[in-house]
Amino acid sequence: MRATLRWAHSDLRAHRGEAVFLVLATAGIVVSLLLATALFGYATNPWQRVFTQARGAHVWLHVDEAADTGRLTGLDGVESVAGPYRTDAVTVASRGSRASVELRGSSAEAPAVGRPLLTAGRWLDPAAPDGVVLESHLARALLAEPGDTLTLPGTGRRLTVVGVADSAEPRYRPGERPGLVWALPSALPGPEAQVIGLRLTDPSDTEYAVQRAVTVLGAGAIGEVSTWQQARAEAQGDNRLLGQVLGLFGLGALIAAGFAVHGAIGTRIRGHLRDISVLKAIGFTPGQVVRIFLLQHLAYAVLGALAAAALIETLGSRVPGRLGDAVGVWQGLPGHTAALVAIPVAAVLFIGATTGLAAWRAGRVPPVPVPRPSASPGGRLPGLARRALGTRVPPALVLGWHRAFARRPRSLGTVARLALPLLLIVVAMSAWTTIDRFHRSPERIGLPAALTVRADAGLSDRDARALLERDPQVAAAYPGVEVAALVPGQTATIALRGLGTRAEPYPYALAEGRAAHGPDEAVAGQGLLDLLDVRVGDWVRMTVGDRPQILHIVGRSIEPENAGRVVSTSLDTLRENDPGLRPSLYQLRLDPGADPREVADRLASAGRGHLDVHTVTNPADGLSPLRGVVLGLVAVLALIGLIELLTAIGGTVREGERDLLALKAIGLSPRQITAITVTATGCTALTAVVLATALGLPLAHWLIDAQGRSSGIGAGIAQGPSPGLLVLLGTAAVVGAAALAALPASRAARRRLADTLSAVA
Repeated sequence: MRATLRWAHSDLRAHRGEAVFLVLATAGIVVSLLLATALFGYATNPWQRVFTQARGAHVWLHVDEAADTGRLTGLDGVESVAGPYRTDAVTVASRGSRASVELRGSSAEAPAVGRPLLTAGRWLDPAAPDGVVLESHLARALLAEPGDTLTLPGTGRRLTVVGVADSAEPRYRPGERPGLVWALPSALPGPEAQVIGLRLTDPSDTEYAVQRAVTVLGAGAIGEVSTWQQARAEAQGDNRLLGQVLGLFGLGALIAAGFAVHGAIGTRIRGHLRDISVLKAIGFTPGQVVRIFLLQHLAYAVLGALAAAALIETLGSRVPGRLGDAVGVWQGLPGHTAALVAIPVAAVLFIGATTGLAAWRAGRVPPVPVPRPSASPGGRLPGLARRALGTRVPPALVLGWHRAFARRPRSLGTVARLALPLLLIVVAMSAWTTIDRFHRSPERIGLPAALTVRADAGLSDRDARALLERDPQVAAAYPGVEVAALVPGQTATIALRGLGTRAEPYPYALAEGRAAHGPDEAVAGQGLLDLLDVRVGDWVRMTVGDRPQILHIVGRSIEPENAGRVVSTSLDTLRENDPGLRPSLYQLRLDPGADPREVADRLASAGRGHLDVHTVTNPADGLSPLRGVVLGLVAVLALIGLIELLTAIGGTVREGERDLLALKAIGLSPRQITAITVTATGCTALTAVVLATALGLPLAHWLIDAQGRSSGIGAGIAQGPSPGLLVLLGTAAVVGAAALAALPASRAARRRLADTLSAVA
């Protein structure tokens, strides 16, 4: 054991840089995997906690006031119900902010099903008839807290906030989904509808329960249906995507690191065959030789894994932004300790397995060194190389290219190991470019409008459009309406949207098919196509109230809203089925360079309380932390690539030692011999860059489009890095590899004759 430790210590002193890089790479990989686990827990558990504690309803049905909701309590599979509650759609204002809300009449006693969980203040009290409780996301949007006053524009009424509560229902989204406000029934100005929640004995029967409820009440009585799956998906939001990205790249980096360690040990074994033979000659068993390499690299992996776990545990929650919040929540979850132990242990075991495969070869080295062949396989110059030398091509280029690919199995393995981290870097760059495209060109990902405006009954359609188009920075105002429609089978509701007219069509971002121009033509999002199991070219039937609507899907649009469950047509098409339809919203496209917030403020002032103006939410806003994640992952992958590059350089230098005497004998100078090694390393790096780019770009497009399809946005959102950026990456990799090879190659070329003879022997 003492001799083993002495040899390991000597080897560590000779390869300090490689040891440091292995420790840092392992730490980066484990940090990525731990952050991915934290984000998954952060995405799922807060909503699940609220749903469980509130005994949330699995289905919420918004129905008209005349519907007999009492018949739903006897449905098969319904455990209990919440409500029914009378509701009214109003607009509230607080501290200069306005929001569309659903005012829900509730009793002074908190309900048993779908119970709001108070986070501040108290519940409703008959002693305060104008008191209301706000859902927490709505309260944050209005900057409201207990004690504040809400106004109802146009009515002169005031409501007092007495509490703020969490709810497991779909959350408030400005301009898209109204917020939730609980109030006593006496505070409702004039109930227009009612809502009832169904808690099921088996949550997997949600679609069947919705279908039965619609059948009992009648399709004409249903306004909107929301399920617990939709609420959970909205609550998870972008956190789950961040976790998937971190997990994917973390696993990829772990595999790349394992291969890099395997290659490093294999190269060092080839360079230390004489030393290993001596160890066996003095009594080391094959098992002891294997343990030397295995324990040494396991120590590096354990050190990196422990450093990563300690870093996440002590400083993870202090990281600003969503990552810090995710780690803080994850540290309080039941499975936190198990994950904190299991992930580093799994990473160490994987690195240990790859190390063991390479170390096993060291145990098979015979005690008596086998003389190396005088000429390596493939050492003969091919005809093309000989002709190149005859045309005065510099010998360093020809011989360097030949040395890089003379031993094909070994050369291909080196190229593959170096290409893997470069491939993952190309995928990471594609993710960065796609996010940047969301920010720079929102119209290309389904967001041509920057503002959504809703006008109250005090403004006619003509007056509202004239007011909006009067602003100098409004390029176009598209009238529209959005209603909930029941899908065939009556198992869910989708968003039916009519925007623009045939004379002024709305500029949808199409990924497939064509725009809707004729009667009954529409475009749909990927989420809707998947929900209905239809394709572009099919006809679909849906129900709006008691009116059927049949549309011909002629294109697939990129839809970042409502999980892609949107079918869009022109306002004229919807008016053919309902001539009295009046626009309920306006989508505004602004001039290039216009500030949406400044335009929104001007329009709100010009509307004198009749306009509710909101900026359109860009889904890329929630992905901003991903940029920092991508930079960190690129740094980890660059470390792994550097380890493999140093291994390749060391192997090339050692392989060139046997040719050194011959090269000097034919008259090559030390500078030319150095150039041969530098050229061989550069050719290897260039081949790896070409391979990584050729495979990485289609892989990145496939991964990003697959994520788009699974989220409902749809394929067609992927954007690869610019050619200039790829050339810059390739140039940096090749030039960096050549620069790193220059110093060891120069030292080897200037070795003394006695040292060279010893190495060859």
